Amino acid sequence: MNGGGVVARRVMSTADWAPVTSVGTATDSGSAPAVGDVLVDWYATAARDLPWRRPDVDAWAVLVSEVMLQQTPVARVEPVWRDWMARWPSPADLAAATPAEVIRAWGKLGYPRRALRLREGAAAIVERHGGAVPSAVPDLEALPGIGTYTARAVACFGYGTPQPVVDTNVRRVVARLVHGQAEAGNARAADLADIAALAPSEPGRAVRFSVAAMELGALVCVAGTPRCRACPVRDRCAWRLAGCPPHAGPARRVQKFAGTDRQVRGRLLDVLRAAHHPVPAAELEAAWDDAVQRSRCLDSLLTDGLVEQTDEGLFRLPH
Repeated sequence: MNGGGVVARRVMSTADWAPVTSVGTATDSGSAPAVGDVLVDWYATAARDLPWRRPDVDAWAVLVSEVMLQQTPVARVEPVWRDWMARWPSPADLAAATPAEVIRAWGKLGYPRRALRLREGAAAIVERHGGAVPSAVPDLEALPGIGTYTARAVACFGYGTPQPVVDTNVRRVVARLVHGQAEAGNARAADLADIAALAPSEPGRAVRFSVAAMELGALVCVAGTPRCRACPVRDRCAWRLAGCPPHAGPARRVQKFAGTDRQVRGRLLDVLRAAHHPVPAAELEAAWDDAVQRSRCLDSLLTDGLVEQTDEGLFRLPH
């Protein structure tokens, strides 16, 4: 397969799916359709029309979207993803780009180290796999910056391989639907088995179920106040049937942004992205008043490889 070409979707073996019937069942008793089938049917009409979900995209497009979507809203990702794929439609294209080009293209998505790791991953795909995104989860996990979730998502959504794919949204759905808990708490090794137990047995529907569960958590079974009246499986939800008990654990910490090192790092990168030439430290001083925090953040950007200092003491994006 050419890394920039259209992937012929194929369904792989379901051997590693391994549903665990002690958590749930793929087929409910009686005439009522199984939970997994209900979610697949709901997704067919309720899903958002996102470009990386369309049938003509390849596994590389899926991989890029998954990396960009980490801790970043869809609305911010979509325009950047479109520009990125138009510029670097294959791993080989991205691998040939400079770090500075990649950081500029990443823009204000946040956590810009992801951009460098994606470029490193593209280079590894070219070196190890001839420019074609691998389809096996272990091979995907071996790429720089690719964890278990992303590897399973690419195998499932990029290649049509049935996989239990668990992100924060899915864990929340399982916590409420299966375990009757308001929130998911810390990630558990059993999360994969829990969601696999709900999946339809037919491979194609199992793939669609994985994305349907994510969509349910993103649109309906949201954090805080879920939209239970819009939920297609509300009559099966253990949490709702228990009377929607409140979360018994510690309150979720809300991440702030204003005044944090993340904000300062972003301000400094903004200056360098706009400059297109090495800048003196004085130009960076205008980005943030607190000299101690500014210096600390600049040091961290240098350490992370997002900024480099020239022999003349000027600062620029890495080349």
